[in-house]
Amino acid sequence: QVQLVESGGGLVQAGGSLRLSCAASGRTFTMYDAAWVRQVPGKEREFVAAIKWSGGVTYYSDFVKGRFTISRDNTRNTMYLQMNSLKPEDTAVYFCAAMPRGAVFAATRSRSQSEYDYWGQGTQVTVSS
Repeated sequence: QVQLVESGGGLVQAGGSLRLSCAASGRTFTMYDAAWVRQVPGKEREFVAAIKWSGGVTYYSDFVKGRFTISRDNTRNTMYLQMNSLKPEDTAVYFCAAMPRGAVFAATRSRSQSEYDYWGQGTQVTVSS
């Protein structure tokens, strides 16, 4: 199993930037594909971005494409989400998630939250207007 802990959330003005981190412990992080998912209170969680275990393939939701960058440093067992040009509608709790890596890292599977077996506790991001 792998344990995930997010950090880096906070309050930022619109147009600003934040970098979230997801620290993994337990089983080797390279055994997992991973993703960021966010949730606004009262709404369903929504996919933000996903990254293959090797870091070589990434997927993004349309609403963050061009503004957010997902990356990972497997030597540090850490995944990141660099968020630029933040908007008030980006306000949410951001979760990192992991699933055992498969032979193929397909876009459809990476966007399906039911595929992710391990979740962090979340970090709050608030963007003021």
